[in-house]
Amino acid sequence: MATPKKRTGKASQATRRANWKGTIPATTTCPNCKAIVLTHTVCPECGYYKDGFASKKAKENNEMKVEPVATPVEKTEEKVEEKAEETKKTRKPRAKKAETSTEEKTEEKTAE
Repeated sequence: MATPKKRTGKASQATRRANWKGTIPATTTCPNCKAIVLTHTVCPECGYYKDGFASKKAKENNEMKVEPVATPVEKTEEKVEEKAEETKKTRKPRAKKAETSTEEKTEEKTAE
């Protein structure tokens, strides 16, 4: 195997690697259950794809018609509200250490 005659500089490496960008996959909502799904794939929640169900089992299971799944935005809002309530409940007032220590010192001096 051939070896390079000269070392590649940092700038050259950086410009070459600058095009290595990640992309966010395209998503849509399932028209049947409103769950977020990758485009051109069967819905993992209900098995729906384009104009019908992908399998007979999915069709049989969906005849019962389960309520639509909450969107991620609604879930995050609920979590934020729950966390806010939890923090309000668990917060305890802090004890004032500086005042108690000065009071104890004054009591000791008067006792002597």
